[in-house]
Amino acid sequence: MYLQSFIRFAPGGFPSYLAERLRRTLMNGARGEPPAWLELQATKTKKRMLVNVALLDGRAINLPVDSASTSREVCQLVSNKIKLRDAFGFSLYVAMYEKVRNLASMLMMTIWRLVQVYPCFFCFRTEIFFFKQTFPQEDDLIQLAAKHLYIQHGSDNRPENVKETVRDCIKNSLIEAKSEANSFLNNKQKPELVKAEMVDYARDKWPMFFSRFYEVTKLSGPVPKSKFIVAINWTGITFLDEREKRLMELSFPEVMGVNTIREGKTSGPRICLLTLKGDFILSGASVEDMAELTTMFLSGLTERSVYAVALKDVNSQDDPTILSFKKGELIILIKDDEFSKQRGWIKGQNSSNKKTGAVSTEAIHILPTLSRPSNEILVRRFHLNNFQQYLFLISCLSCRQPTKDVNRQVISRNAAPERLWAHSREPIRQPLHMKLLGTQDLSHKACMAFTDILCKYMGDYPTRQMQSPLELTDQIFSPPTQSEALRDEIYCQIMKQMTSNNNRFSIEQGWQLLWLCCGLFPPSQPLLKHTQKFLESRRREPLASDCLQRLQSSLRSDPRKLPPHQVEVEAIQQNSTQILHKVYFPNDTDEVFEVATRTRIKDLIQTISKRLQLASADGFSLFMKTQDKVLGLNEADYFFDSLRQITDWSKRAKRIKEGGPVNISYHVFFMRKLWFNVVPGRDIKADLIFHFPQELPKYLRGYHVCTKEDMVNIAAMLFLVKVRGDKSQIATIPKVLKELVPADQLKAMSENEWKKNIIAAFNRRTNMKVDEAKIAFLKAVCRWPTFGCAFFEVKQTSEPDFPDIVRIAISKTGLTILHPKTKDVLANHPYNKIASWCSGSTYFHMTVGSLVKGNKFLCETSLGYKMDDLITSYVNMYLRERTAQSRGHRYNM
Repeated sequence: MYLQSFIRFAPGGFPSYLAERLRRTLMNGARGEPPAWLELQATKTKKRMLVNVALLDGRAINLPVDSASTSREVCQLVSNKIKLRDAFGFSLYVAMYEKVRNLASMLMMTIWRLVQVYPCFFCFRTEIFFFKQTFPQEDDLIQLAAKHLYIQHGSDNRPENVKETVRDCIKNSLIEAKSEANSFLNNKQKPELVKAEMVDYARDKWPMFFSRFYEVTKLSGPVPKSKFIVAINWTGITFLDEREKRLMELSFPEVMGVNTIREGKTSGPRICLLTLKGDFILSGASVEDMAELTTMFLSGLTERSVYAVALKDVNSQDDPTILSFKKGELIILIKDDEFSKQRGWIKGQNSSNKKTGAVSTEAIHILPTLSRPSNEILVRRFHLNNFQQYLFLISCLSCRQPTKDVNRQVISRNAAPERLWAHSREPIRQPLHMKLLGTQDLSHKACMAFTDILCKYMGDYPTRQMQSPLELTDQIFSPPTQSEALRDEIYCQIMKQMTSNNNRFSIEQGWQLLWLCCGLFPPSQPLLKHTQKFLESRRREPLASDCLQRLQSSLRSDPRKLPPHQVEVEAIQQNSTQILHKVYFPNDTDEVFEVATRTRIKDLIQTISKRLQLASADGFSLFMKTQDKVLGLNEADYFFDSLRQITDWSKRAKRIKEGGPVNISYHVFFMRKLWFNVVPGRDIKADLIFHFPQELPKYLRGYHVCTKEDMVNIAAMLFLVKVRGDKSQIATIPKVLKELVPADQLKAMSENEWKKNIIAAFNRRTNMKVDEAKIAFLKAVCRWPTFGCAFFEVKQTSEPDFPDIVRIAISKTGLTILHPKTKDVLANHPYNKIASWCSGSTYFHMTVGSLVKGNKFLCETSLGYKMDDLITSYVNMYLRERTAQSRGHRYNM
């Protein structure tokens, strides 16, 4: 818009000239080459350039082009100039050094630069012909000459013998040609008609010479070569090797469908060709043009075809107007406009009994052919009547067949047959996969997933009782996360309900389920490639590409262990594939992070550490805080699996205690868990965000042994932090003394003494900034052996010499038992001396020494799970270090 406004003020004749060039560029796309010299010259005159195009009859025409012209536009200009009625099959070629290259739909000026450098010219000629009913055979004349040579001379194929044979054969041919020429003269045929007959003869005899060729690379498909040539002409598609040996031939009735696949900006387009002889995924520079040409032939043949296969039984004995037929029969279409095709009816003839009548277009599938199809093609096309059912039938070779006969005493004779591979509102009677039929429990779960749950989520099954989306997804995905045998079943059920489904709401809900499913676990290998095709065939759907990406991600890692978390379900219900989760930090700040379905705890830890610019992520961990617990999350687990595990456990515990449905609120915290290699001042961001707010509460609870001098100096630092260096707040020291001095030391001095000493220490730090005071606090505390410890008050029952209530400190060096009042060390147990430990909801036990002769330490506590987790984390840390050192030692050796 701004550029157009700017162009209006250009001098001379530039406004209209530039506006037209801009319009043309926007219409045809950006260029791939810089301007050529001829373009620069044309810009000076503000006129179009002329390109000379040669015709094969010796003529040449000049055509105006501009920088945005395409070869397709030039072809249309030539067609208009020579008054060509049908331009199909004609292309623009560039001839250079005795080589001819098809320009396809390239920008003219992309190759215009060739004209200035190489001796080349453009020509306009036909490349492919339109449909023809007959198919070519070998050249009889060549075969006859070869056989005549062998009969006359055997293995003696000297040049003089070959020449003699050729003269004999050509002589006879000339006699016949002379006779034919006399007939043309006698009948006074026009030369133009004879030319047309020659073209028809060449087209019928040598269709391969009238093909469009594509060099492709096979990504998958039943052809032994990885690189070959695809030739497309009016007879079908042929695969050729580099020596023009035919690898495979496909008539158009054998082609089921063609789709162009785009997986990213860098990988380039691919073509997915589905045929009765196998499926192909091919890549190449012109596969999009190949797909367009194939689609054009298929659609053109279908439009002209008079052959169709019946998709279902139609019995119309009561109405003679409607044609009766059985599924799989050949229907010959009669296009006499007796019935309205726009209203879904066409006249047809049953090839079996020759009867005619009205045929519903929904009951047949028109075959892309102008000749009567073979019985083999007819049968196979019936079973694979459309692309959607084709995907299902091939992908489920291990699946059962639709139920044919059911006890007629139970089900009415008029009951509709089971639609196994298409959307249905009817409950399934058996699982889709045969492997589940022999297992009663799995069969029941599969049918329940479809009837009571999957259809309810998609809105295909009436229900009075409203269930939350999370309840439904739990019931759908809980069984397959626990049983691998059910995973393919769920994939097939979802895709079945999305096939031939005209309810847009149901389709959207199905995409949500498939999106969740692709993130949880992949299908088995037999089903995988067809699930991918199912998604690739629906590229226009908003979630299709994302489902493919999630599927690829699932293949590279372990399956999820639990059904989707509420956050995932809520996100996809709002049509959002981006899941954001808030993470809290000890300094009372928080940030939002994107979390994918397959994000592991360790991945999120690294992401958070990078965002906060921490020097290292070592020792940090994620915690989930509920109403009554703070639980560490295992680094190896998936983030959402870990959250589900804790919330589900909390819900069960609360439901048992309170009864009825419960909701569990939670927060995710990111904190330091393991205190090793922590040196205050080395990582300022870690000190301010984590170390200071995490160590301050421990100090104020009186867990450390410290002198009065230490406490006064620390109190001055903490007061500076609290009032942010404001000296006018000194009078408030007695009111905030609990926030400055350890709780068990408040009575060590009177309030006035505390105030007097703190003010004196504060005045010595008037130039200290708040962040500097926080780091000074850490530097003071880190000198004590209890720095970085996690403290637990427990009731011990195994040591008679210890008080009943003891304080346990867990640090990087091991487990220390302290007297809760005197803070004396009662026992010290390094990790290499702790043989085993375990915990429960009300206890923590450990064995010190050996497992056989060790001493057991038993205590009662509700925090045993935290002690257990912390000791395990420290021990695992040291085991990893030892393994790394051992590997380094072996490497150095």
